[in-house]
Amino acid sequence: MRSRRGLLVAVGTVLALGAASACGSSDSGGGSGSSGGAKGKKVRLITGVKSDPFYITMTCAAQQEAKAKGMDFTADGSAQWDVSVQRPLLDSVAAARPDGLLISPVDTSALTPSLKQIQSAGTKVALVDTTVTDDSVGITRISSDNEKGGRVAADALAKLMNEKGSVVVISVKPGVSTTDARIKGFTEEMGKYPGIKVLPTLYDNDLPATAASQIQSTLAAHPDLGGAFAGNTNTGTGIATGLKQAGKQGTVKVAAFDAEPDEVAALKAGTLQVLVAQDPASIGRQAVDQLAGAFEGKSVSKTIGTNMVAITKDNMNDASVSKYFYKSQC
Repeated sequence: MRSRRGLLVAVGTVLALGAASACGSSDSGGGSGSSGGAKGKKVRLITGVKSDPFYITMTCAAQQEAKAKGMDFTADGSAQWDVSVQRPLLDSVAAARPDGLLISPVDTSALTPSLKQIQSAGTKVALVDTTVTDDSVGITRISSDNEKGGRVAADALAKLMNEKGSVVVISVKPGVSTTDARIKGFTEEMGKYPGIKVLPTLYDNDLPATAASQIQSTLAAHPDLGGAFAGNTNTGTGIATGLKQAGKQGTVKVAAFDAEPDEVAALKAGTLQVLVAQDPASIGRQAVDQLAGAFEGKSVSKTIGTNMVAITKDNMNDASVSKYFYKSQC
């Protein structure tokens, strides 16, 4: 994956980005299986942004799996990607003391004290999608291999840019584990292409309108701009909008993370050229499975990496690829 892969954008093969690294022998696959000690357990899910199709897809799968196992499952999420917004949700969990908590922390350290308090009170914590730097938090961490995903995006974009010109990265904000890893992988991989200049990373605070403005400003300042890498769903949507407004769709090649409905529409329209789709349904389903295993006294996988797929206009109608499109509702 670290080598140049000219055929990447022409294929839709699922990329095994990060196999499970287990500290036990529990089955991390889907399916309801035996309820055992999991039946009746109260489990809470707190997502990063509840309106984000990535998290909606994760929630739908987690809810379905929890129902199959007889768990008492409820879900909520932040209205925006902000510590001050997510913290009250954690306070609510601390007061309710559920048996299990699945959470996508919006910061790698700011919420750690609250999570440790919840964990010490007896709630089993599973980190989904994003993580915290303190390894003592969480019995399991389930996420895409975001650094490798960034490398995949870099190779795809370099190919589309004919390995020349300037490229800009636009992402959410510093201090988010997933997007930080994507940027790291992307910028390191782009170092292999001497004809491409990587501009300073911009941050849009997860606001599509800001991303649209930033890509237009970058176009004005760098006429040789040939590519852009969007760190997440909202950024990809914003970049697509900005390029369309500037009349540069298709001229500036874009690789974006995720595959939410607006991004899929942009791919079809030719505003985005590559989507590096994650598998949020698998993240949610496997997180519930890991908690169930812990409730039943079974060993738990400390870390699990889920698959990703490169989606292009050429392969997006393939059923093996389109199944990775995110949902806007269950």
